[in-house]
Amino acid sequence: MEKNKTYHENIDTKYNLKLRELMKKLPSFCSSFFISMEANGTAARTKVAYAYDLITFFEYLHENNPMVKKMDIREIPITILDQLRPTDIEEYLFHLRVYSKDGVAHTNDERGIKRKLAALRSFYNYYFKNEMIDTNPAVKVDMPKIHDKTIVRLDVDEVAMLLDEVESGENLSKRQQTYHQRTKTRDLAILTLMLGTGIRVSECVGLDIDDVDLKNNGIKVHRKGGAEVIVYFGEEVRDALCDYLDERKGITPVSGHENALFLSLQNKRIGVRAVENLVKKYSKLVTNLKNITPHKLRSTYGTNLYRETGDIYLVADVLGHKDVNTTRKHYAQIEDDRRRMAAKYVHLREE
Repeated sequence: MEKNKTYHENIDTKYNLKLRELMKKLPSFCSSFFISMEANGTAARTKVAYAYDLITFFEYLHENNPMVKKMDIREIPITILDQLRPTDIEEYLFHLRVYSKDGVAHTNDERGIKRKLAALRSFYNYYFKNEMIDTNPAVKVDMPKIHDKTIVRLDVDEVAMLLDEVESGENLSKRQQTYHQRTKTRDLAILTLMLGTGIRVSECVGLDIDDVDLKNNGIKVHRKGGAEVIVYFGEEVRDALCDYLDERKGITPVSGHENALFLSLQNKRIGVRAVENLVKKYSKLVTNLKNITPHKLRSTYGTNLYRETGDIYLVADVLGHKDVNTTRKHYAQIEDDRRRMAAKYVHLREE
């Protein structure tokens, strides 16, 4: 990690370097598409995801389209885009459901296929809008219908059991308990913060000490897309953070990680995978607890906030959803419960 750069700047650098590697696997004409994404302020992580999806598309073309089969992928001309029809793209989407690459089977569910079609639509739209191609078959292909899954959330008593387990650690193995004494305060602060604010795990690990404002009970969060917002928390979160910050003062971080709020046992900024693992570790110790991930802690917060306020726009804003319909879709069941309750409040005649 470069000392003079922030955590988020280092992450962007990492993804931009990765993007350059991936672009070497794409036709040379694709570079203008990624340059346009840069101009539009698209996050580096998003560009890398698009690159992976487009590599999958061009590898499929290279293997199945006789017009480009004998070419190196880098040499595929832009004219190939005009030669494809909607049915060709539909065949590609069908292929994505299950295929083999380097002897390994790959599968895509509805969401994976939808994402890859969305990437292809954006790709085609750029060249069509800039009059570099004459047709846009991708826009004529219907997006796959997504069957919503039941969102797993923790009930109030389950939240209490989880936090109690983090605090006590009594069900941990003897080996885990030796580490627990060193990580208990940190782990409790992380889980309490995530349950009390609904921030993403990536936002949590990216927090710096200076992002915590105990005077106003807020944290400065770096959202997806680069926006910085203040998310506020209650007294339980404040107490957990204060306990950890007191302990944090006695830790000497590895060079380059001095600003990180949450540190690993190696005294480096804690990573996403480590937080996922600690959530999994504690949730397994609680009897009958659902298979909990950091994202489900976020869903738990969103559910609690919506039940208390009934304000879907507030929930969307606090969770950082760009489209309130995304929020509404996730919390549709609670909305339905609220609509059912409305029937109890309206009386047409005196009893």
